[in-house]
Amino acid sequence: MIHAVQLWAQSLPTLLAATITVTIPLAIISFIIALIIGSIVAVVRFERIAVLSQIGALYVWIFRGTPLLVQLFIVFYGLPRAGIVLDAWPVAIMTLGLNAGAYTAEALRAGLKAVPRGQWEAGQSLNLTHRKILWHIVAPQAFRISIPPLSSDFIDLVKGTSLVSSITLVDVFLRSQQLAAITFEPLLLYVEVAMIYLVINSVLTAGQHALEKRTSKYVEAR
Repeated sequence: MIHAVQLWAQSLPTLLAATITVTIPLAIISFIIALIIGSIVAVVRFERIAVLSQIGALYVWIFRGTPLLVQLFIVFYGLPRAGIVLDAWPVAIMTLGLNAGAYTAEALRAGLKAVPRGQWEAGQSLNLTHRKILWHIVAPQAFRISIPPLSSDFIDLVKGTSLVSSITLVDVFLRSQQLAAITFEPLLLYVEVAMIYLVINSVLTAGQHALEKRTSKYVEAR
C-alpha cells in the first residue's frame, strides 16, 4: 500500500499536467464544435429542410453508427493514403467534434420535439414569425430539456478523449502508458488515471445538477 501511495504521488504531477494541457482543452474545444454542428443539424432536421435534412440524417447515421476509434484511425492513418496528412491535434478535435456533434444533434432535436405545441400556438397568437417563435420561445425551452442528455454527451466525450492516445496524442492515458513502461506498474497507474477521470466527471455531474436547478428556477420565474 505504501508503494502504491508513493507511486501515485510521484506520477500525479505528470498525469495532471497531461490532463490540464491536453485532455481538458481537447474535450472543451471538441464539445463547442459539437454544439455548433449539433444545433445546425438539429434545426435542419426539425424543420425538415429539403436535401439538408437528408444530409443531416446521413451524418448522424454514420457518426453514431461507427466506433470513435475507427473514425480516428480513418482520419489519421487512412487519409494520408489519399494525400491528406493532418497532425494529431486537428484530427482529434475534428473527429471528436464530429462524433459528439451527431449525439448532440439528436439530443437537441428531441428537445425541440418535446416542447408542447401550445408554445407555437401562443407565439402565433402574438403574430410572431415562425423564426422568432423558434429562436425566442421554443429553442430556450428545448435547450433546458436537453441539458441532461447534453451533459451525458459531454461526459462521454471526456472519456472518449482517452482514445486519442491511439493516434500519438500525448493525453493523460498515453502518459500513464509511458510511465507504466518505465515503472512496470500498469495496474496502479491505470487505476490512478481512472480516478482522475472519475473526479473530472463527478465535477461535471455536479455542475449538470446545478445547471438543471438554475434553469428550472428561471423557467418557473418566467
